[in-house]
Amino acid sequence: MPERKNVFITGASRGIGHATAAYFVRQGWRAITCSRDEVPPQCPRNERHAHITIDLAETDRLSEAVAQLEHILDGQELHALVNNAGYSPKAEGGKRLGCLDGTMEVWQKTFAINFFAPVYFSRACAPLLAKSKGSIVNLTSIAGSRVHPFAGSAYATSKAALTALTRELAADLAHLGIRVNAVCPGEINTAILSPGTEQLVERIPLRRLGSPEEVASIIYFLCSEGASYITGAEIPVNGGQDVY
Repeated sequence: MPERKNVFITGASRGIGHATAAYFVRQGWRAITCSRDEVPPQCPRNERHAHITIDLAETDRLSEAVAQLEHILDGQELHALVNNAGYSPKAEGGKRLGCLDGTMEVWQKTFAINFFAPVYFSRACAPLLAKSKGSIVNLTSIAGSRVHPFAGSAYATSKAALTALTRELAADLAHLGIRVNAVCPGEINTAILSPGTEQLVERIPLRRLGSPEEVASIIYFLCSEGASYITGAEIPVNGGQDVY
């Protein structure tokens, strides 16, 4: 019987991350999740799911997360890393924060979670993923390539940086047999949505929001054998939002 595959997913207590963990488990994988919140009741800890509780904004604790990951693996292989955790700061009333708004501490926290955590985990997990010829998937955003009416400047620029990181990692890790890709969601029905998002639906060709499960299925595909010749790609999951 083949050994069960393992995936490490950050920011998995809700939304896309939670849906992704559940999707991998349904496919027979073990999901090792990491977030600042405890795992929700609908995702109990068992032999197919383990959880690490760490705030990724505390960059000095990232090594602790990797140590816990290695303890959980207990010598088993790691087959995929999904850098999903994201932070989108808002002004009072949920308003957008532009380049001249917010403190530098807000920018630092945004980049710590959205960019530097993926840098750290990709570097730290590379030796593990090299053994399994595994995959890394980064969660970018449609806001990383255009000015978005709700996503602020810190969030948008951190996601643009993550797109560039995906390309650089794909080039640098290919010789290890590690594939690195990104999934770029548009308007997905999660808690991160801002008031007024429904107005954007009118400009989406498919005329609806996406679901976390639709994003999860693409993340899983990129970690599967079906995507064995795909690396350095950014897959849009946005209902055609970037057509216009």
